[in-house]
Amino acid sequence: MDRVSAQLPEAVVERYVDRTGGAWAVIHADHLPKVAAFLKNDPELEFKLFGSIDAVDRLHLAENDPRFEVVYFLYSLKRHEHVRLKVRVSENQPVVPSLTSLYKGANWWERLTWDFYGIRFDGHPDLRRILLYEEFQGHPLRKDYALRDRQPLIPERPIKDIFRGPGTSGLS
Repeated sequence: MDRVSAQLPEAVVERYVDRTGGAWAVIHADHLPKVAAFLKNDPELEFKLFGSIDAVDRLHLAENDPRFEVVYFLYSLKRHEHVRLKVRVSENQPVVPSLTSLYKGANWWERLTWDFYGIRFDGHPDLRRILLYEEFQGHPLRKDYALRDRQPLIPERPIKDIFRGPGTSGLS
């Protein structure tokens, strides 16, 4: 992260080491694509392996503004190191730039984060639900999601059964 701070000083909000010894950097959302591109393309760093994205809903924490943190995990095969990035986003404007143009592996993870937390990824080529059905209301991993609410009932959709062949699921 020293190289990132030196190259893009306006991008890094803060840096810290967690209790397990992992180094973290909090990045301004609008600088995220530049930071990720630098980490991936710098010949000394080469963080070319995209691990995952997740989010944290900080609603019930003492310091909860901004409400969400989007966390990124990248890995360098050359250096055998992980890098952990955070981007903080508000509840009013939960939007982060997409990294799908830089890392193809970000596609699924950004859709998952949208599906469960409602955080949008600006520039994503196909941002739609990935595990829940399209009519599902809300985002179930948000801390204010009502556990006892009923979801709208929808008719079962016929699907083509690719394992057992035609005629086993209502399609011919």
